[in-house]
Amino acid sequence: MRPEEYRSKLIEESKKLDLILKSNKKFEKIVLEIVDEQNDKAALILISQLGNSNNNHSSFYNEQKKIVELLYLYFGSKEIEEMYQNIKISSNNSFEELKEKLNELVGLSSVKNQVNDLIVFNKIQKLRENEGLKKTPKTLHMAFLGNPGTAKTTVARIVGKMYKSLGLLSKGHFIEASRTDLVAEYQGQTAIKVQKLINRAKGGVLFIDEAYSITENEKSDSYGKESLTELTKALEDYREDLVVIVAGYPNLMNVFFESNPGLKSRFNTFIDFPDYTLSELVDIFIFECRNNDYIPTEKAILKVRDWFVNVIDENDIKFTNGRLVRNFFDDVIISQSKRLAAEKGNITKEQLIKILASDIPDAKMGSIGTLRN
Repeated sequence: MRPEEYRSKLIEESKKLDLILKSNKKFEKIVLEIVDEQNDKAALILISQLGNSNNNHSSFYNEQKKIVELLYLYFGSKEIEEMYQNIKISSNNSFEELKEKLNELVGLSSVKNQVNDLIVFNKIQKLRENEGLKKTPKTLHMAFLGNPGTAKTTVARIVGKMYKSLGLLSKGHFIEASRTDLVAEYQGQTAIKVQKLINRAKGGVLFIDEAYSITENEKSDSYGKESLTELTKALEDYREDLVVIVAGYPNLMNVFFESNPGLKSRFNTFIDFPDYTLSELVDIFIFECRNNDYIPTEKAILKVRDWFVNVIDENDIKFTNGRLVRNFFDDVIISQSKRLAAEKGNITKEQLIKILASDIPDAKMGSIGTLRN
């Protein structure tokens, strides 16, 4: 819960600023909108107005500094950064551009088909609504089931922007949450915490990864149960302008849905995210290379394939995902950097771009230093 003392101090300092500038409660009104209406955008407006002021008076500078510091204490630096990212989301992305972003993801053919079917359905329902016709009472909430690193978060972000482009969501922003964002430490605070998170997410997508952690201690965790009760209610109350996507391991998600009788009925769409195949892992590596201006040689690609074969054989299947590839890619780039740094003479652009077989770890070393969580 955001400390009440920060709220009081923000209001107090805004009043002082209004007195200095003789601005007829301009800053106080913005602060009240922030603390009473939980308007995140107002916080960014306030920071912007403080930063753009040309007033050089020392007392103004002191009050300006105090208010900005209090805003960061009130919200937390992570949430302030999240606000900036959400404001930067472009509202000009066309539906076709977003569809192309989805379809260019490696693998996930079943996921893409299901998402595209869902988008088409909701697009037609929106057209029916615009013509005054009845629409099918189906929620936008979804469950993504799969191992870590299978692009669940990436797909969730794209879906949110697609819904915004179709007019199904008013903002299309994306908020990622975990147990700590939904469960408080003290009695009576959990419901407030959930409501504040929902207020921030309204108009966009609330993505809850490892959702089962909310009720991880089922027998003793009364706060987790309270959080789930509040979340279940919000799923229904704000279904017209909020998408909640819960995600996690399939078996644990089944337990999660069984923990509250009304929870599963709030979700109409369940999408399975399969582990990547060997060929898809190699394709993801090549995609990472192209995205970062690297070109691996054919021999390097063959060695990459051998490396992944070895990892899949020696380790549990849960490691066959995109996170593994990104970590592996980082190791390869470091190896290439060391090789180039040891060479004499000027390094050409072609050398900077090319990934050689010698930059790829040997297959027998596949499990060393790269299986980072």
